[in-house]
Amino acid sequence: MKKKDYKTIELDAKYTPKKSEPYMCPEHLAYFYHVLNSQREELLNDRDDVLNDVRMAEKSENAGVGDEQDQASAEQEITMNLRMSERADNLLKKINSALERIENGTYGYSVISGDEIGLQRMLARPLATMTTEEQEEYEKNRK
Repeated sequence: MKKKDYKTIELDAKYTPKKSEPYMCPEHLAYFYHVLNSQREELLNDRDDVLNDVRMAEKSENAGVGDEQDQASAEQEITMNLRMSERADNLLKKINSALERIENGTYGYSVISGDEIGLQRMLARPLATMTTEEQEEYEKNRK
């Protein structure tokens, strides 16, 4: 019997991974693959919009349009949009990393211990890389 490829599995629109299914079976991987790719596409589209906004604000600022208050507002908008773009880039890196983990078979397993992260945690946070306990320990040690 041929092994199912998570990239080509057609899931029902209402499908949600279940605990009764084997952990990170092809259907689970297909579900998360589609979720992550959708988030990735949305981020890429939003990032293009943000960068266009920055370009427009820079053009208006460079053209010397408006008074000092208008120019200060334009600078503030540029700074805010660049921060949003930076956050989107960081999230995009995490999504790409998660997609790589799906590809290499380590998605859903802790990068620290190799233990199962758990289906509920993965559904709540598809970018999770540690079990809840490991994440709590990490957060505690960061303080």
